[in-house]
Amino acid sequence: MATANSSNILSSTFCLTGIPGYEEFHHWISIPFCLLYLVGIMGNCTILHIVRTDPRLHQPMYYFLVMLSLTDMGMSLPTMISLFRVLWSISREIQFNTCVVQMFFIHTFSFTESSVLLAMALDRYVAICHPLRYATIFTPTLITKIGIAALLRSAFAMIPLLARLAFFPFCHSHILSHSYCLHQDMIRLACADTKFNVIYGLVLITLLWGMDSLGIFVSYVFILHSVLKISSQEGRFKALNTCASHICAVLILYVPMIGLSIVHRFAKHSSPLIHIFMAHIYLLVPPVLNPIIYSVKTRQIRQGILNLLFPLRINSSMM
Repeated sequence: MATANSSNILSSTFCLTGIPGYEEFHHWISIPFCLLYLVGIMGNCTILHIVRTDPRLHQPMYYFLVMLSLTDMGMSLPTMISLFRVLWSISREIQFNTCVVQMFFIHTFSFTESSVLLAMALDRYVAICHPLRYATIFTPTLITKIGIAALLRSAFAMIPLLARLAFFPFCHSHILSHSYCLHQDMIRLACADTKFNVIYGLVLITLLWGMDSLGIFVSYVFILHSVLKISSQEGRFKALNTCASHICAVLILYVPMIGLSIVHRFAKHSSPLIHIFMAHIYLLVPPVLNPIIYSVKTRQIRQGILNLLFPLRINSSMM
């Protein structure tokens, strides 16, 4: 009985991994991670504040930008505590329940961000191809429904996948490959038949990410078709320029996501540093770069940041 109890306790505790081979430098390595998290949090919070306080930005495009900022933070912040616990040598252990909750937030917000990018592509399609109907189609009520539907779709899709983990015995290694929990990382430690999780996970990626990316691609086909009909070169450039930030956001999410999936599926025996590097890019690059890109490429956001930094100077120049 004592052996069974100790086995259950062991199977409910996992060990996170920092940067293998560089353990003595973990405190120094934590500095750039601190800066990245700080830039990501400040950048996204700045966008949220600007859109909330400026009535001129209470438009569909900026509401979707708010959703993008929230999903960025929802995807990256759950990893912050466990990452710094490892890098600061506080503790490498994580309980199974905590691990599942962390996985739920990471994967749910990852799928949600993909849905938000699809909604933003449709927003650009309607704005460019049907500008006169834009305000009547994208009403605040519809935008709210889109946001709720994107979140619920992702959350409900993850429940069967994570619920199955509670029935898996982990009787061998309990060492995870990252400083946070990912589903594809945990199922490789299970000493049971994980066929359902593998197949369901592939179907989930194909249906959610695949359909979202297809919808984004089709939207831009119609956008490009409509833009090419514009007679003036300046008009074509202006129309495409409104899509530049969104295209960058799509690439920032999907390229690391595809890279991480390829590494986990086809490069299982490669260096652990590759797995860790790709996972950190996947979770940290979108929250850090998206606010920067939208601040640089979107004049209204850039003006809002200048108003925050230099309120007196901006006000006096406008008088």
